[in-house]
Amino acid sequence: MNGLSLSELCCLFCCPPCPSRIASKLAFLPPEPTYDIKAEENNPTKFTLILNERADWQFTDRDKEYIETFYARSSRNNKIACLFVRCSSNAKFTILFSHGNAVDLGQMTSFFYGLGQRINCNIFSYDYSGYGVSTGKPTEKNLYADIDAAWHTLRSRYGISPENIILYGQSIGTVPTVDLASRYEVGAVILHSPLMSGMRVAFPATKRTWFFDAFPSIDKVPKVTSPVLVIHGTEDEVIDFQHGLTIYEKCPRAVEPLWVEGAGHNDVEMFGQYLDRLKQFVSVELVN
Repeated sequence: MNGLSLSELCCLFCCPPCPSRIASKLAFLPPEPTYDIKAEENNPTKFTLILNERADWQFTDRDKEYIETFYARSSRNNKIACLFVRCSSNAKFTILFSHGNAVDLGQMTSFFYGLGQRINCNIFSYDYSGYGVSTGKPTEKNLYADIDAAWHTLRSRYGISPENIILYGQSIGTVPTVDLASRYEVGAVILHSPLMSGMRVAFPATKRTWFFDAFPSIDKVPKVTSPVLVIHGTEDEVIDFQHGLTIYEKCPRAVEPLWVEGAGHNDVEMFGQYLDRLKQFVSVELVN
């Protein structure tokens, strides 16, 4: 059945909904927090971002003035740490960025600031429940509630219209990104190293979505009505390249994808064509 061995089938049906191989490859891996958010003494509603040495901030202290941080509250009653990085004074688009599995906002801050400057976008991001200083535990249901909280905060606090928002998901971050994009039309969607579903990562021969499968993006992608750019390394050792290829084929409005020859799961950004493709997409294709 579906090319699975007898032992694999036994594993699936004896211990759903989280077969051990899914857990080993896709379990949430929040790092020790690399930052804190402190309320200012004279204004308890205003917060300061404090990065520790593991955050590896690569810019000046003055550059931190362009970063605003605060909490949002999710529908599942978790406090979600949020970050708005004002990279450009004339940006047309704001990216709502859902990061990868084993990082938090502190580790991503330098990347956000540098990326936003290079592609002329502001960047809004958030930490999943149980990541960084966000409360709660990382679960699939919390993941969807977390991005909803981020989305509504970005819309209400900053008044940014959906057509000026680009949803960007990386790795596990493609899961909430696809979920949100299947429910709202936005300026564009970027799926960086996406997965079809948890089962399909752990058991590559899986051809259908089982009732206990986690992260079934493959079933939601056909409902995405916005332009979608898919990015994937051809030598990805965590989420096979076939996932990106299939997601791309299922997107109704997919644009020319970026297949990065020789790139793995965590080094796509190191290749020159990564920035080139993003610039072309944001500054040329979406504008025209």
